[in-house]
Amino acid sequence: MPEFKRYCKTLKLENNPTLIEEYKKVHAPGAAWPEITLGMKEVGIIDMEIYLLGNQLFMIMDTVSNFDHDAAMKELAGKPRQSEWEAYVSKFQKTTSEASADEKWQLMERIYKMDE
Repeated sequence: MPEFKRYCKTLKLENNPTLIEEYKKVHAPGAAWPEITLGMKEVGIIDMEIYLLGNQLFMIMDTVSNFDHDAAMKELAGKPRQSEWEAYVSKFQKTTSEASADEKWQLMERIYKMDE
């Protein structure tokens, strides 16, 4: 059994260079609200990275091995300041301020894994 589970997700930002630069600043080291990072850790997210190409985001999320994605996303939505954070970052994203993180970030299907 693997030590962790990996999820890859995608989301589009507004195609606005000024907003994209601001979104990058919001996610710079130490810039994310501490309650958001703490909430992710509390639900079993071990590590997360977000990559950007144009206005397309790609997230890699590593979680504990017994992670239940749907249950964890529901729990995360109720964590302190989570809905406030989602409303705040929605101005950068092609979404609405009412959408939860799980509604915005779409799970991707893995279609290839290099043989060991």
